Amino acid sequence: MTAGDVSAPIRVLVVDDERIARQSLLSLLAADPEVRVVGECASGPQAVEALRQHPVDVLFLDVEMAGMDGFQVLRQAGPELSAAIIFVTAYDTHALKAFEVHALDYLLKPFDDERFARVLARAKEHVRNGRIQTLARQLAGLLGAAPPPPAAAPVTPPPEPPRYLERLVLKDVGRVAFVNVEEVDWLEAEDYYIQVHTAGQTHLIRQSLRELETQLDPRRFVRIHRSTIVNVERVKELRPLFHGEYHVILRDGNQLKLSRSYRARLDALLGRK
Repeated sequence: MTAGDVSAPIRVLVVDDERIARQSLLSLLAADPEVRVVGECASGPQAVEALRQHPVDVLFLDVEMAGMDGFQVLRQAGPELSAAIIFVTAYDTHALKAFEVHALDYLLKPFDDERFARVLARAKEHVRNGRIQTLARQLAGLLGAAPPPPAAAPVTPPPEPPRYLERLVLKDVGRVAFVNVEEVDWLEAEDYYIQVHTAGQTHLIRQSLRELETQLDPRRFVRIHRSTIVNVERVKELRPLFHGEYHVILRDGNQLKLSRSYRARLDALLGRK
């Protein structure tokens, strides 16, 4: 990849077995000068063939298609597929599965122009960042290229850093929404659900707090009570109560109880002695 490739047109493939849906997407994409549509497919097998023949940066992929659905298309395309995947479907039941295959976003039909514009902007940013990182690695390799020392001992590569959850899937009546984890203020267990508090709003997700805790970055989120996890960046101050317990005061004024047994971890993250 060269410096010119970073700003090259973003190659998009549209896959949907409904002609009207394809035409709608193509019309919206045609309005963006930074995008080049490299093809449109009306079936899963056509999509697999197109993905094997041409490089694609962004893939708009219908989920429910006759003969081969969107998830089967991804399996047939194989791990070589590096395109940003945006699922397009009329059904919100596929959102969690889409999230599991690392889809970049999820367009629920019918969607408006504003929603489409946000999704496309996010996809373009994702592609550009990937191109810049590839170019940086190539430059670093050129600058640091040198013949290896003779009889060098094999070097064990360092373990890959753990990948933590970046977004939560919020299912409301008639729609599926995504929220970035850094926007979450705090989380609270409620029976078999978790209350997600963000920007003054509360959403429910069906998952145990213990399971979700393992998926969150421990440098950002910490359990302060058996039923509460807080985003440490939202903590404004601690107010002592009795018997070593505290109130955790958030920037929005909410007060959460900090149990004594969880205090050490929070102190460490807040830089307290």
